Amino acid sequence: MKKSLTTLLVIFLIIPFAVSQQKTANISFNETVWNYGDIKEEDGIATHSFEFTNTGGEPLIIHNVTASCGCTSPSWSKEPVLPGGKGFVNAAYNPSGRPGKFDKTINVISNSNPGSIILRITGNVIPKPLTIEDEFRYPMGALRLKSNHVSLGTVYNGQQKTTVNEVINNSDQPITVEIKNIPQHLVVKLNPSRIEANQRGIMEVSYDASKINDWGFLIDRMNIFVNDQTDRTYQLIVSANIEESFDNLTEEQLSKAPSIVFEETTFDIGKLEKGKVAEYEYIFKNAGKSELIIRKITAACGCTATMLSEKIIPPGGTGRIKTTFNSASQRGTQTKTITVISNDPKNPKTILWIRGEVVDQNI
Repeated sequence: MKKSLTTLLVIFLIIPFAVSQQKTANISFNETVWNYGDIKEEDGIATHSFEFTNTGGEPLIIHNVTASCGCTSPSWSKEPVLPGGKGFVNAAYNPSGRPGKFDKTINVISNSNPGSIILRITGNVIPKPLTIEDEFRYPMGALRLKSNHVSLGTVYNGQQKTTVNEVINNSDQPITVEIKNIPQHLVVKLNPSRIEANQRGIMEVSYDASKINDWGFLIDRMNIFVNDQTDRTYQLIVSANIEESFDNLTEEQLSKAPSIVFEETTFDIGKLEKGKVAEYEYIFKNAGKSELIIRKITAACGCTATMLSEKIIPPGGTGRIKTTFNSASQRGTQTKTITVISNDPKNPKTILWIRGEVVDQNI
């Protein structure tokens, strides 16, 4: 008798729980991961439909569906799905400009329990064959360049560095190419200088940092002539970051090196009325044991002017960089920088900051 009562009690406890479970919406997907396999970039958008069934006891409502990448566009059943009914979440993946493997997620938010389910799409995009226009993106008449900007990266003072840039004659007639306005620290050679119809050539750019008395990020622009014709867009841009090499210094030399130490590296202009000028002096000290040389000071904005008290600071000496910030052309939150390049081997580049807000009283 006691055993029968216990069994009945368990049944009465389970039944309400089961009923309550049946009343809850429940989203059940046929699969939560889909592998597209290999898809071709030129075939365009690849789609897959994740189908689901509402296995709960209440209408299922999908509140939102979000993708982890803008390359994936989801769509889904917008109307409530009745118990036992079916719905979908479609995933559309755009492979354009995205060669190689991909693994993306889609977050489905609904009134199911749990309220969030993650779907995944994976696959591999086979890149489309490159056209001449894809491979050589910069046209200059019949001449096309892979890039009109040649970056040498870091070039140490006294170093010579060379890189190449491929070009093509995209016409059915031979062309001659000439580069003009080449500065003395650059050598630009085109091989061959006369390129036959539909043939490729090599543009070799050599940078000699020993022939330029400058530091930091530098840009040179040269004119390209094709069959003696040019245009304002026919330009070759060469950039390099000139730095001092300290790799060969011994431990003893490093111990006797200069050391630049700033009292403050941030100038807080607070709330500055538009049109007003703010001034500040960055004070620094040579805490090293040999002369500190300020190689260069560069402001990132034309709104900022700097004046150095002296270029060479003896050990224990102090220097000043007077800074003037003109707010006439500025508005809102300000974050400007000033780059100081010195011969401190441990800190050759110091970034100074100007922060604050320019307030326009007329708005």
